[in-house]
Amino acid sequence: MLAVNEGRKVLVGRVVGDKMQKTIVVAVQYLRRDRLYQRMVVHTKKFMVHDELGTAVVGDMVRIRESRPISKRKHFVLVGVTESIVARGHSVKLPSTPAVVADGGA
Repeated sequence: MLAVNEGRKVLVGRVVGDKMQKTIVVAVQYLRRDRLYQRMVVHTKKFMVHDELGTAVVGDMVRIRESRPISKRKHFVLVGVTESIVARGHSVKLPSTPAVVADGGA
C-alpha cells in the first residue's frame, strides 16, 4: 500500500501575502553553505499556495505540501496552520486614517 504523501515535499514557512482569493504566498527559508566563503547563508523562496478555506493570514507559520499543478504558478496546498499570529498575542495592524488638520481656513 502506498503512503498518501509519498514523494511529495512538505515544507514549513511564514505567510507573507494573502490578498488573493484562495491563494496565499508563503516564504520558506533554508540554509546553504556558500561555496567560496564556506559560511552558512540564509536563502528564501516564495511559493504560491492553495488555501481553499482562507484560514491563513499574514504572519502565520504554516505547513504546505506539494500537489498537482493547480494553476501556472501554484503547485502547493495548505496542510495546516502551525502557529497563528493572533494566538501569539500580536494583533493584525490595520491602516490608520489620516489625521484632520484644522488650519483655521487660511
